[in-house]
Amino acid sequence: MDVKRLLLLIPLAILAYLIVVQWNQDYGQATQAPEAPAITDDSPASSRETGEADGGNLSVPSGGTSNAEMGSEMPGSEATASSRDLVAVTTDVLDVRIDPQGGDIVYAALPQHKYAENSDQPFVLLSDNSTRSYVARSGLQLEGHQGRIAFSPEQTEYRLAEGDDQVQVDLRATVNGVDVIKRFTFDRDSYAVNVTYLLDNPSETPVTARFVGQLVRDNSSDPSSGPKMGMSSFLGAAFSTPEDRYLKVDFEDIRDGKFNNRDVEGGWVAMIQHYFTSAWAPPQNQQNLYYTATDSQNRNVAAFAGPTQTLGAQSEATLAATLYIGPKIQDRLEAVAPNLELTVDFGWLWFIANPLFWLLDHIHDLIGNWGWSIVILTLLVKTALLPLSAKAYKSMARMRKLGPEMQRLKEQYGDDRQKMSQEMMKFYQKEKINPLGGCLPILVQMPVFIALYWMLLESVELRHAPFMFWITDLSVKDPYFVLPILMGASMFVQQLLNPTPPDPTQAKIMKLLPVVFTFFFLWFPAGLVIYWVVNNITSIAQQYFITRKIEADPNVGKGMKTK
Repeated sequence: MDVKRLLLLIPLAILAYLIVVQWNQDYGQATQAPEAPAITDDSPASSRETGEADGGNLSVPSGGTSNAEMGSEMPGSEATASSRDLVAVTTDVLDVRIDPQGGDIVYAALPQHKYAENSDQPFVLLSDNSTRSYVARSGLQLEGHQGRIAFSPEQTEYRLAEGDDQVQVDLRATVNGVDVIKRFTFDRDSYAVNVTYLLDNPSETPVTARFVGQLVRDNSSDPSSGPKMGMSSFLGAAFSTPEDRYLKVDFEDIRDGKFNNRDVEGGWVAMIQHYFTSAWAPPQNQQNLYYTATDSQNRNVAAFAGPTQTLGAQSEATLAATLYIGPKIQDRLEAVAPNLELTVDFGWLWFIANPLFWLLDHIHDLIGNWGWSIVILTLLVKTALLPLSAKAYKSMARMRKLGPEMQRLKEQYGDDRQKMSQEMMKFYQKEKINPLGGCLPILVQMPVFIALYWMLLESVELRHAPFMFWITDLSVKDPYFVLPILMGASMFVQQLLNPTPPDPTQAKIMKLLPVVFTFFFLWFPAGLVIYWVVNNITSIAQQYFITRKIEADPNVGKGMKTK
């Protein structure tokens, strides 16, 4: 294969990859940050206006049952006026609203993550209004009871007090003689909420009970992504089982019933989007059923049901699960359930991206600035790949120096391609040139570059993180396009150091690449562009030094002079 053509294909392959990523972006319109619903029931949630979403009996599929046979609704009943008062809970990292009718979390805001960079409003992950419906439901399937449990809260407002490490919210009810306490436990600096049913059966009749947790979301766009070019994070459900550590199920597959119910030990279910997630993690030592469905409002349901337990006469029982509502921070997710950190989706090159993020995180711990951490990480990666880069630059430098002789051979044997190929191979052997020497090292490095790309895109740590000067958010584009222009200029300088393609068409395409790349990088997050700029500048320095050294070496091209 013509080496020059192969060299041309490398940047074109990168460009094609970036174009595909860009056009796969779901251009969701950024909506105004949802307000927290009032503690009294003035929120426009359709489930309260009609009773439909919360109505119907709970019908959980048995293992292997098709989704079409599965009822998705939580047990429901008409809410009374008093039960419509929402319970407000505020901690240092969460601001949630709980509906006593069933005990669902219908609103969750994250005070430490703002809706927009210069906004005072927190980012709202869960909400149920006319704009978006995304809630975390949990229910108790209790023998002999049909419908949602109408709980009575002890108070309607809770706040994590200064100096306290925990706040506990108890909702109480008596169902068919069984005393039920639904307890929400919120810990300081934690996005994990422990949801527990405390059951007391004072009667002489045993009853069965089952914990069901659901994540319910409509098809609205991802507000954490917005209309940003270049980002293509997954929006949908995810499951983890012993057989599949991380299985993504998009909304279309949920509606088509393509997810096969899983009855397994442990596991978790999540709804994921760019930067943030919600997840139910039941006890890992019990058998759990995972399933998907759509409800009566055509919302997507991803859920689990714990094992049915028998509550004996005059006995007590506890059913529990953990609900995570927050940013996709790996160490926090890992502490909730095994493999939950995989919701930080680094793509098919995760095995490269994960060590890179680990290194980036430790660099940030030392210097405290994510922008400079990216700079240092890029330099470390370039240093580690220097042997490969040096081989590529040496090969290109030798071809650059010997370009006139190669052009002469092409002109001399241009009409006889077989003869020209033979003479070129003799020339390569005489001058100790590897035609693929400039290509293979770059191809080996491409997975590292792509892994870095996805790692920087998926890291919530870069959201609203400042660098310096006018770069106040590494997750969005440079507002003045300085970094993309620097990136394009650095690509142009790199081309000056590369051998000129003998084909005029190839030469013109190569000259256009910096312009094309600059155009696409105008909308890329600043953190990514910083990586490319530093990578290019470092490459220029390495290539310039090696090129000067090769050009000054009298042994290179010696055979050409003595021919």
